[in-house]
Amino acid sequence: MRGVWRVADVRAAEETLLRELPDGTLMQRAAAGLARRCALLLDRVYGAPVLLLVGAGNNGGDALYAGALLARRGARVTALLLSPDRAHREGLADLRRSGGRVRTAWSETIDAELVVDGIVGIGATGGLREPAVSIVEALRARTPRPIMVAVDVPSGVDVDTGAVEGAAVRADVTVTFGCLKPAHVAGPAAPLAGQVDLVDIGISLPAAPALRVPDAADLAGWWPRLHAGSEKYNRGVVGIATGSHTYPGAAVLSTAGALAGPTGMVRYAGTARAEVLQRHPSVVAADSVADAGRVQAWLCGSGIGTDADARAALSAVLATDLPVVLDADALGMLVDGSSADRLRDRAAPLVLTPHDREFARLAGEPGPDRAAAAHRLATSMNAVVLLKGDRTIVAAPDGETWVNPTGSPALSTGGTGDVLAGLLASLLAAGLPAVRAAVTAAYLHGLAGRIAAERGPVTAPDVAAALPEAVATITN
Repeated sequence: MRGVWRVADVRAAEETLLRELPDGTLMQRAAAGLARRCALLLDRVYGAPVLLLVGAGNNGGDALYAGALLARRGARVTALLLSPDRAHREGLADLRRSGGRVRTAWSETIDAELVVDGIVGIGATGGLREPAVSIVEALRARTPRPIMVAVDVPSGVDVDTGAVEGAAVRADVTVTFGCLKPAHVAGPAAPLAGQVDLVDIGISLPAAPALRVPDAADLAGWWPRLHAGSEKYNRGVVGIATGSHTYPGAAVLSTAGALAGPTGMVRYAGTARAEVLQRHPSVVAADSVADAGRVQAWLCGSGIGTDADARAALSAVLATDLPVVLDADALGMLVDGSSADRLRDRAAPLVLTPHDREFARLAGEPGPDRAAAAHRLATSMNAVVLLKGDRTIVAAPDGETWVNPTGSPALSTGGTGDVLAGLLASLLAAGLPAVRAAVTAAYLHGLAGRIAAERGPVTAPDVAAALPEAVATITN
């Protein structure tokens, strides 16, 4: 697990350390890490043309000091000052002493194999302004395109939310200091960061991060393991109340997701039983939730519709004292608020899996800070919220919040959410706590999407077929 901290925590930690260190030490540490990474990106440092885009503030200072270190190794470093009167004085003096050149106006004649984005820092808001916009666009249009390295975060993004409200730098590599920030992992900004390299500069951060990013080791530790006494019942039985005569595919896909999970048996309850049994003969099928038999967790909603039978199924599932996943149509049936009290009063785990449009109907537009929005809904519903998207958010009522790193645009096709919901319900039935089940399901679902995309255009059945391979990455 990697922790992610917001700007206020980073600033407080830096201020504490600055009081203990000689002036300039922290910036020198950052600059040394930045220069080291830039040097590794160049075919050779000596003679390489390096351009520093230098704004006002400390990010510009980091860029200037790093440029000075590269210049001492023989690189041909040019600093383009976007705010000449506000450039970091000591850093600028160090660059000049090292043989670097300084420009105050852009020219197409400026050569660059590598560009360092030191335009704005972590305290900036809003998109890039001129002349930075035109300069960045001109550099990206070059052939060959220079390598773009961002200092701390790509300029033009909102650091705490990952929102991108205007023009922004698209980096190949971002060198960040002390810790990851939300813009590196969440929202539209995350893809703009490219590869993120973390430089330790010695700051001490709060024990609880604002966001958490899971890795394969986390999932491997959480995944239920088979043992000599394992059998289909003690591995968990998951109930699937999905699909309808109109949408039988939702039942087939959610069942496929559940079968890829760790449980020993899947019970299906609904009107698509014939289609489910045709595709998945190991499933035990019934016409209704009441007739399904004993399970350890329920999934309800995918393709079930909103008629009287669907509402009866939702009521029956919520009346149990079992963990429940509510997806798709079940979320739509919550919009009128009639089930709100029942949800808040449930003692058993509840997981909601909206995408942004479903979220908007439940709680209004999520806005630029999707992590905060997911937490608000989690608190109001007393549920874990899995807010689907390229960087899926998992938020719990107590504030614990995760960002999934494996999302893929390949998953933006009909039915993939059904597969995710089935896998999530299987993990709950196997005994995983709700947050871990949601984080694990999102991670493996995203990985399955990536695996499927390597083979060609992706459909939901392709994602379901790739899930066992994704699971194998953490269980083998």
